Amino acid sequence: MKRLLLLLILPILTACGGLAESVSATITPFASPAPIIATASQIESQPVPDSTALPSTANPVLSAISFPNTDAYEWKIIASSLDRPVDIQSANDGSGRLFIIEKYGMIRIYENGQILDTPLLDITGRVNDSGNEMGLLGLAFHPDFEKNGFFYVNYTGDGGDTNISRFQVGTSDNSNSEVLLLKIKQPYPNHNGGSLAFGADGYLYAGLGDGGFAGDPHKNGQNITSLLGKILRINVDSSETYSIPMDNPFGNEVWAYGLRNPWRISFDRATGDLYIGDVGQGDWEEIDYLPADSQGGANFGWSIMEGNHGYDGAPQPGLLLPVAEYSHNEGGCSVTGGYVYRGAMPEWNGIYLFGDYCSGKIWGLILSEGQWQSQVMFETGVTITTFGQDESGEIYFASDNGSIYHLAVK
Repeated sequence: MKRLLLLLILPILTACGGLAESVSATITPFASPAPIIATASQIESQPVPDSTALPSTANPVLSAISFPNTDAYEWKIIASSLDRPVDIQSANDGSGRLFIIEKYGMIRIYENGQILDTPLLDITGRVNDSGNEMGLLGLAFHPDFEKNGFFYVNYTGDGGDTNISRFQVGTSDNSNSEVLLLKIKQPYPNHNGGSLAFGADGYLYAGLGDGGFAGDPHKNGQNITSLLGKILRINVDSSETYSIPMDNPFGNEVWAYGLRNPWRISFDRATGDLYIGDVGQGDWEEIDYLPADSQGGANFGWSIMEGNHGYDGAPQPGLLLPVAEYSHNEGGCSVTGGYVYRGAMPEWNGIYLFGDYCSGKIWGLILSEGQWQSQVMFETGVTITTFGQDESGEIYFASDNGSIYHLAVK
């Protein structure tokens, strides 16, 4: 009964339900803040550039130009009986392990075909998961994890506020090593985002939602002094707890803005390009994109826009609109951002895979002949809470049914 109730309630992503059909074949991209509490913010002095500057066109290197026939492929279950898995990460340490977040506060280890009894981390006593979109939400391993043992998590703690913390392996209990980097006040229990990822520049990126409720009532998405509704970018290798990179566009932690609830961000490991799955309000789900040469400051439009469509306003210069979208009228519910495939199957190389929570459909997205193209690749029939990528570039997804699935040849 508990499992049935969980499936009847929308998970971390919160949007209207239904079954998605498809996205457009070609889509061309075109106010008081919540309080911020930072444990350390050593700003490296810099000029503030024009916030409306847009990135250059996408890097086509190592990108597929067509979609493979999916009849020869399937999503195979590799693990089951997990408790609301919401993130899958690799430490890229040569071990071949996967690390799976259970929303309630555990990071489980998948190794040699099984889930180990001893977790990487257990902070269930610190995690506030009283709201459906609250909990332990994101994980990233330091690029030098093999040497320093550092990993970073995003979770909601006391009062529902966002905590971004560093932990270190090597102690008898890894949970005792917590160092809080950022504590961000959350006005409501939803739209927390939660993703963490390291870019090719070595900086830690974090995706944060607009703080919740409907329609962004505090207008955090367009407020560059608030950390909500943003992609943050910080230097975790400074002498302080963290520092603000000198080329961040606004002199604070903000790298990009205008997001509602970025549920999963990822970098293409071959190109460094950033992909963002941003959950819509009531009509449109979207995939946003920044090429590796972006100088920051991109405005993805929320709450002026929902997808390519006006919400509080209309399209205007300076907004970077989605490279893909799909509607709730088509049966969409809540987008789950994914990864660019970089594994051993060459026909999938360069295809960004993403899904919808309610329908269980998985799309492929490519940039072909200067145009973004997407199509439905799989209908899994299960909820999709997150995607993951191992150190070999293979792709996985997790479901609320407690299983982890791997894309493989039949």
